[in-house]
Order: sequence, then structure tokens, then C-alpha cells
Amino acid sequence: MKKLLLLAVLSVIMASCQWTVNHKTSLNQADTTKPAEIAVIDNGNVVFDKYFTDKTMRLDYDHSGTSKEEHFAVDRIVSDGAWPGSTFVLIDKLAMGPYFFSVIDKDSKTLLYSRGFADIFGEWASTPEADKNWGSFNESVRFPWPLKPVTVVMGKRDPQTNKFKTIWTTDVDPASREVNPADLAHSNVVDVIQENGPASSKLDIVILGDGYTKAEMGKFKADAKKLSAFMMAQDPYKSRVMDINIRAVETPSEVSGVCKPHPGVFKRTALSVQYGIFDSERYALTFDNKTVRNVASQVPYDFMIILINERTYGGGGIYNLYTTVSVDNKYAEYIMVHEFGHHLGGLADEYYTSSVSYEAQDIKVEPWEPNVTALLDKNNLKWKDLVTAGTPIPTPWNKETFDKFGYQVQKERDSLRNAKVPEEVMEALFMRQYKQEDEYFSKEKYKDAVGAFEGANYTQKGMYRSQLDCIMYTRHIHFCMVCQKSINNVMDQYTAAK
Repeated sequence: MKKLLLLAVLSVIMASCQWTVNHKTSLNQADTTKPAEIAVIDNGNVVFDKYFTDKTMRLDYDHSGTSKEEHFAVDRIVSDGAWPGSTFVLIDKLAMGPYFFSVIDKDSKTLLYSRGFADIFGEWASTPEADKNWGSFNESVRFPWPLKPVTVVMGKRDPQTNKFKTIWTTDVDPASREVNPADLAHSNVVDVIQENGPASSKLDIVILGDGYTKAEMGKFKADAKKLSAFMMAQDPYKSRVMDINIRAVETPSEVSGVCKPHPGVFKRTALSVQYGIFDSERYALTFDNKTVRNVASQVPYDFMIILINERTYGGGGIYNLYTTVSVDNKYAEYIMVHEFGHHLGGLADEYYTSSVSYEAQDIKVEPWEPNVTALLDKNNLKWKDLVTAGTPIPTPWNKETFDKFGYQVQKERDSLRNAKVPEEVMEALFMRQYKQEDEYFSKEKYKDAVGAFEGANYTQKGMYRSQLDCIMYTRHIHFCMVCQKSINNVMDQYTAAK
């Protein structure tokens, strides 16, 4: 009897492990079992109905490691609702982000779908903590539901060559019992902010909220409408508002506000958003990936915004993951537009007088972000088609005066944060900074030109931005021409018709 029981148990264990046999996981730089590059046949965008059904497959996986190694393990594969993306533009030709995943037909090796993205693990791996500790984060990739077995290939950008190298592969059989095709039964209330057509030809945005109680759902809806309307009033969204659908899913919490560890405010909320991520007091994210994805799957979405029911200045934006924004801060509208620029457009921060800035770096490759450059070859500037005629490259500006003021503000800002002053004191500092920057900019010869202005991407020297000012640089709410172009390029991948 014991032998039969043991055999039965072993049978169950082996069955549960069956789907992981073909997983190939990359380890550290000394690892000799790195997955080989797959010879992929890229015929461009395939006929959707030949390879996919109109449904979203979500592959959840655990991404773990340190600053020197990373590992992947499949968590589960589930349905994430109807497919919201284009059925014509399936291959990502922009190739932005530190990571890039591809879906390959297992038999023919034909490339079916691909997208670039950034993730929380990648950010965490750049922190001092990752040099000595192990971290693990649950993440997801989403793609159309395949009709036949596929191989999902994970690539990572090589810091020396800028090219993507395969670091993990896993086979997915949609007919496997380990793949769950059932849709979640949802009961959350959905508020339609704006709807301009079918998801397959529109850019679909879902808005969630955290730290709103059931009694505050009216406030959540009003916040979602207000911030959405403001963003839609800014170019390039303003000129493409008819290409965008926005829906809000109500996610009430038992308590109002979210967790803020630095001042000792601890709460448990519906989506587990919290400030203090990576010990940065105003950086707000959630690590509860599956909960967020499950809630969002009630509506078709390509991009996601999480509103934080807080006055405390804060937020975050990660390319192809989500945006967070504190709604009651005076600068909520700025945070919304700026952080969504990271999330949708893959835009880099252009400021550099901050607590995470670097005075000088040995920069040998171009950053992948479209709005900053190391200017390694000024004759082939990545935005050379937009450069204003007669503008010198690099472009002169009164950087020394501006930097001196910027570092003074940063020093005062840090002092005020340490003193835990009321939020309105911090907001007053930002307004004073805003007005002084306006005065500086008004005197610049090339204030409206597209060129290459030194100082960007947290780097004072050796990194350049395309225009003197942009919302990715200061709190002035307008995108430069290069940032607008990048956002439009991404939007085209979701709205282009056949």
C-alpha cells in the first residue's frame, strides 16, 4: 500500500513538473548552460487568424537574482481576457527597453509576436542592495493566445553591444492542462472615461486606484476623469485623442491612503501600492503583480495607470509595465504626464541635478531610450531628422548657471524632506524652482531649437537631450519634439490599421 501511495505521489510530482522540462534558464556570467540563440524566421507581421485566437495569454513568471545573475521560473499561464492589441502590427520594430520577448511558432520557428519592456527586477538590480542580497519579483508578459505550441524567448540588452541576447526560453502548449483558458469572473465596477472604437484599433488605457475606500469611489472616478482629461489636452495625445480608449476599474480598499514606510505609516490596500521603493521616499510602486493584472483584465488594456489616493508627492513609470501617480498633490497633473511618458513612450528622465545623478560616466554605447544620447557620433544623431537648421551640435546653453541653481534646489529639497515638512512647503519650493527656470530659459538663444543639449539621464556630462526644455527635464508640461515622436511611434503599434 505504501509503495502504491509512493508511486502515486511520484506520478503527481512528475506530472506537475512535466511542463518545466523544456525551460532553459540563464544564470550568471560564468554559467555554461545559457540558452542558445534560436534561428528565428522573421517574415514580418503574420496573418493573425492563422496563428492566434482573439484572446490574451498571460505568462506569469518569477524573476529573481542579484546584480550579477538572474533566473526565471514560470509561475502560471492564464487567460487575461480579450486580446486588446492590434491584429496587424504584431512585431515590435522599435525594440526599446532593457528586455525584449518574442513568441516563436515552435514547429516552423516563425516569429509571431514581440515587445520590448522594462521591469522592476531590472531597476532593483541596479541598486546597492542587489550587490549583496537576492531579490525576486513576479512579472508577466502578455501576447495573443496561440493556436499551436510556441516558444517564448526572453532577451536582455547587452550593455557592451546594445543588442538583445537570449537569457531564457520556455515552451508553451495552449492545449496543456497547465494552461488555464478560463476568464476570471469579475465584479468590479467599470467606468468608461472615453471610448472611441474597438480595442483592436485603439490604444487602450486602464486606470486602477489604490487607497480609495468604497465610500471614496466617487472621488476615484472624478480623479480618473480629471487627470485623463488633462493628459488628453497635451500633445501628442491631444491630436490623437480619437485613437485612445480609457476605462477605469474600481478597486476599493478597506483603508484610505497607502503604505508610506519612511514616515512610519503602514497600511494594507487592495493593490499593495507603497512609497519608499528601493529606499526612495517618493517612489511608489506595487509588487503585487498578479492582483493588479487580474483586476485590469476586466477590460481590454495596453497600458495601465494606478492612481494613489494620497497628497504626498510621488509616483513612478516603467516602460510597458504601469504608471503610478499621487492624485491630491499640487503637481499630480505633471506626475501623470511625466510618468506616463516613461510607461508608454520609453522615455528617459532628462534631469540630472538629483539624488541619483552622476557627475561623469564612461559611456561607450548609446542609451536605448529615444530622447537622450551619448553623442558618440554627432553626424548620426538619433533625432537628426528633427534638428533645427543652423543649430550647432552639441548645442551651447548657460548650463553652469542652471546647474548651480538646480543643485541648490536639490540640497534644499533633501533638507525639507529630512525635516518632514508639510507637503505645501515642498510644493512652494517646486513653484519657486519652476519660475526661476522660466527666467533662465527665456534668455537662451536656442530655447526653441532641436539640437543636443548637455545634461540628461541623471548624468551631468557626456549625456545629451534634444531640446532645452521638456516635461522629462523640468515640471513645465510639454513634450519636446523627440519625445512626441517616440510616443506617436508607440501609439502607431496599437492603432495602425491594415
